Amino acid sequence: MASRARVRAPELVGAGGWLNTGGKDLTLADLRGKIVIADFWTFCCINCLHVLDELRELEEKHRDTVVIVGVHSPKFVHEADHQAVVDAVARYEVAHPVLDDPELVTWKQYAVRAWPTLVVIDPEGYVVAQHAGEGHAHAIGRLVEELEAEHAAKGTLRRGDGPYVPPEPAAGALKFPGKAVRLPDGHFLVADSGHHALVELAEDGETVLRRIGDGVRGLVDGPAASARFSEPQGLALVPDGLDLGYDVVVADTVNHALRGVRLADGTVTTLAGTGQQWWQGSATAGPAGEVDLSSPWDVAFFDGRVWIAMAGVHQLWAFDPAAGTVAVAAGTTNEGLVDGPVAEAWFAQPSGLAVSADGERLWVADSETSALRWVSRETAERPAAVHTAVGTGLFDFGIRDGAAGQALLQHPLGVTVLPDGSVAVADTYNHALRRFDPATDEVSTLATDLREPSGAVLVPGEDGGADIVVIESARHRLTRLRLPEEAVRVESVAHRTQRAATEVAPGALQLDVVFRAPSGQKLDERYGPSTRLLVSSTPPELLVSGAGKDSALSRELVLSAEVGEGVLHVSAMAASCDDDPAIEYPACHVHQQDWGVPVKLVAGGATRLPLVLAGME
Repeated sequence: MASRARVRAPELVGAGGWLNTGGKDLTLADLRGKIVIADFWTFCCINCLHVLDELRELEEKHRDTVVIVGVHSPKFVHEADHQAVVDAVARYEVAHPVLDDPELVTWKQYAVRAWPTLVVIDPEGYVVAQHAGEGHAHAIGRLVEELEAEHAAKGTLRRGDGPYVPPEPAAGALKFPGKAVRLPDGHFLVADSGHHALVELAEDGETVLRRIGDGVRGLVDGPAASARFSEPQGLALVPDGLDLGYDVVVADTVNHALRGVRLADGTVTTLAGTGQQWWQGSATAGPAGEVDLSSPWDVAFFDGRVWIAMAGVHQLWAFDPAAGTVAVAAGTTNEGLVDGPVAEAWFAQPSGLAVSADGERLWVADSETSALRWVSRETAERPAAVHTAVGTGLFDFGIRDGAAGQALLQHPLGVTVLPDGSVAVADTYNHALRRFDPATDEVSTLATDLREPSGAVLVPGEDGGADIVVIESARHRLTRLRLPEEAVRVESVAHRTQRAATEVAPGALQLDVVFRAPSGQKLDERYGPSTRLLVSSTPPELLVSGAGKDSALSRELVLSAEVGEGVLHVSAMAASCDDDPAIEYPACHVHQQDWGVPVKLVAGGATRLPLVLAGME
């Protein structure tokens, strides 16, 4: 095995303490002799959730030599709340120790710049690799095997059980429910995400009438009693008059699929997706059963198709049930807040959809930009376009009512159209239900003291009024509220992400994305360049030159001295394949990551910005 730099791993420290250890505080000394993989994550981040799934197989295969430690490093204020971290660890079935680091102490010690980042520490306590983004499980698996062999030979490898202690299971009819729809008979169909199933509840929102899915994570079609889902989220009723053979479309999030459910008997079928996650270079249109999807979070029938909030790639896609095809409908896969024609707009983890009563607008809860946005329907007079009603970008969030231009949300996950044409927003990390009124361009608050609301369902009343049933995901229940005639005002609070801006000098800035192919692999140049680098900025004026796309992973940027601060958006991709001529069909792997790097221009600041995609700086 090639020699590696010997960098002593900093201690794992976090004010929130440890989870999944039976109450014990861990140190690196406790883990000596084990291969430690530190997973720097935050629970709002869809890429982090993808990595949790990528690591499950590796975690199981090397259970006696590897200890994965999740280092929870918050972006949003809500994510610094210890109970929220406890809930997230349970919600996503994290089966390894987790350090709650609300003040980003360990994040800074390891010089982490992006969520997610994986750091590999050898049995002697030295950092031997760092990987940012998704798609690195294969490379880390190879490295683990090399480290096992090396340290077994040295006598420094310690086999046996790790420090993970599972928490006590919580009983209840629902477990982290995602979204719900009201059925024609007044019942509710709920995506019971934590139980990997759907649940039909009576009109009271509590009485369980039946379950669809056996409650085991999986991708299995068939009868209600044996079908399987994996953390389903969004639901959409098929409009009256459409005979498709199913009545509900389900965003089966972790299966990267759309499923159809026939309510008469609960039969489940797969409508779109292969069960595999979409990667750069995968097909973006085609027969629905042959195209990969990426964490579909919500669905809605709009303009004749099923639109999909494709959270995993920061886009909206559309499924045509008549043609049996699926295709990108809006977004570029770049993460951010950019309005304009659907093919040029940027989203950031869209997670909630709702259609206006007149069918002219598709409302979108764009969670990572803490924004409420909408897509205008294409007409003969105008093309479809993306607009922003509330929100300013990736790093500004909070709770503030008033004029939409200065109002603030915090990681909203759901939207619901109200009878007067206004929109209720499940303002998830503010534990609130907010309201945007397009007629007045004002934001108000309908209710507070909810717990991570993820969606809501309107229930018209016989007296002309209406109730709204809110899915309180972290309280594992549905809560009915009376819609007030006037919204309740709350005290304003504004936040910016806790990540400190990187101080850089105005003028020339050398951007270097560090990538080293995993052991036994090489960059795949058979069909042209195997790397890609895309750079842009907010505001655009920050970059005098260096914006755009190229294949080289290093580039000189020039920053404007007239712009005091902003965000550099960097997207990198590299493809590597097995480096062995004896392998007839070499396996290839895509490594990719998007960085949003807040920068502050100061005299004497850094003139080089290194970002590690894979390897060591």
